[in-house]
Amino acid sequence: MVAPRLVLVLGDQLTESVAALRAADRGRDLVVMAEAMDEATYAPHHPQKIALFFAAMRKFAARLAAAGWRVAYSRLDDPDNAGSIPGELLRGAAQVGASEVIATAPGDWRLRAALEAAPLRLRMLEDDRFICSARDFAAWAKGRKTLRMEWFYREMRRRTGLLMEGDAPAGGRWNFDAENRKPPKAGLGFPDPPAFAPDRTVREALDLVADRFGAHFGDPEPFAWPTDRDEALTLLAHFLRHALPRFGDFQDAMATGAPAMFHSLLSAALNLGLLLPLEVCRAAEAEWRAGRAPLNAVEGFIRQILGWREFIRGVWSLEGPDYMRRNALGHRRKLPALYWGAPTRMRCMAEVVGQTRRLAYAHHIQRLMVAGNFALLSGVDPAEVHRWYLSVYADAVEWVEAPNTLGMSQFADGGAVASKPYVSSGAYINRMSDYCRRCAYDVKARTGPSACPFNLLYWHFLDRHRDRFAANPRMRPIYRGWEGRDSAARARVLAEAEAFLARLDAGETV
Repeated sequence: MVAPRLVLVLGDQLTESVAALRAADRGRDLVVMAEAMDEATYAPHHPQKIALFFAAMRKFAARLAAAGWRVAYSRLDDPDNAGSIPGELLRGAAQVGASEVIATAPGDWRLRAALEAAPLRLRMLEDDRFICSARDFAAWAKGRKTLRMEWFYREMRRRTGLLMEGDAPAGGRWNFDAENRKPPKAGLGFPDPPAFAPDRTVREALDLVADRFGAHFGDPEPFAWPTDRDEALTLLAHFLRHALPRFGDFQDAMATGAPAMFHSLLSAALNLGLLLPLEVCRAAEAEWRAGRAPLNAVEGFIRQILGWREFIRGVWSLEGPDYMRRNALGHRRKLPALYWGAPTRMRCMAEVVGQTRRLAYAHHIQRLMVAGNFALLSGVDPAEVHRWYLSVYADAVEWVEAPNTLGMSQFADGGAVASKPYVSSGAYINRMSDYCRRCAYDVKARTGPSACPFNLLYWHFLDRHRDRFAANPRMRPIYRGWEGRDSAARARVLAEAEAFLARLDAGETV
């Protein structure tokens, strides 16, 4: 009798056509899935994130079993649980006499190395659920001095035919970003996304997480995430009908009490494998071709997936595990306690961190231009910022979170992802949100006790990194404006910024 092989399915590989399952023999092999303490605690993950993974994994395991697969599923509270993915593989191998593992490559360098070090024969297959393979991205990147998403995105449009009319982009333009920067306005209503009430499986996962991880930052409930493919498809259908038509106009806007606005909330379902990126892009394109959504909205949404998501994964794969240690700007400040919920007078930070605590979610501009902007301006160690983002958001897995944080948000990679740092004064936040209206600080004040900290820190950041950025074509005019100010005025801004940072370091409420 031929010995069975172990088929590893990870918590973000919940796709029935994932590479490891395609390579397996349903009649011979044993699928191994495990809730591992190592995976739940290598970062202090938000309770909703852990519950989402566990509930989705349990449902997927049941789906595989119903389809005829033999599944060994280890719950976290199983007294024999080894506590790690390699440990559970070794336990499964001993039980059934297996010596070989078929796995789909993890999107986490730490776990990939752990699997490769396990004393089992490992057949690791590429995760081909992405639209662009790691090999194809490396071929596209070869010989380029800089990697820019826009050029990659155009190539992907040509390759897939998405939003193409022959050889030309639909509407005669590759992107409509200039039309997608409208601020929120009074009376703008937002569709309520469907909330998936916890069923028995989800409730059991939530109870387990509350018991084991109750000390982690984040509220376990209200929990409304889709935890199986049917729920994910329901969320996709709702977005296409009710939110996509206005997504483009307001994709960069932020509004108090409206965490989703017109965003899809699909990133967690995509990253777990409940939906596939190309099917989501095709569904959005169909809305435009049917006349139900405008081109600027559909193009903006598809660019986030076909362009940015695929580009970021390519960068992660190309750069390798050393990418996680990048710190091009030499930032060393500890992450301020306000990121973990300590009081702050900055309303924008209070809104974004509070929303993150409640929902394990913030949209891309909240993450980039509020939470990320403040960390970058303050000079926080990018490794600490990376750990925070990886911990607090339900959709955060390393391959997508790390390049977004270290590259796009913190410029720690020195420009591998972005052509300039994404920093701004309070003016951007004021223009794109309603956060500044009832803030303790005055967003229009440049100096003084009521001056918005973003205003002080913005110029402090630019001044201390003048040697690196003054020659950047996109930043040269900003430096000319700064250097054209009266020297005493510049000195006052820098002194007040230093005083603010000293209060931040001392743990004072800022």
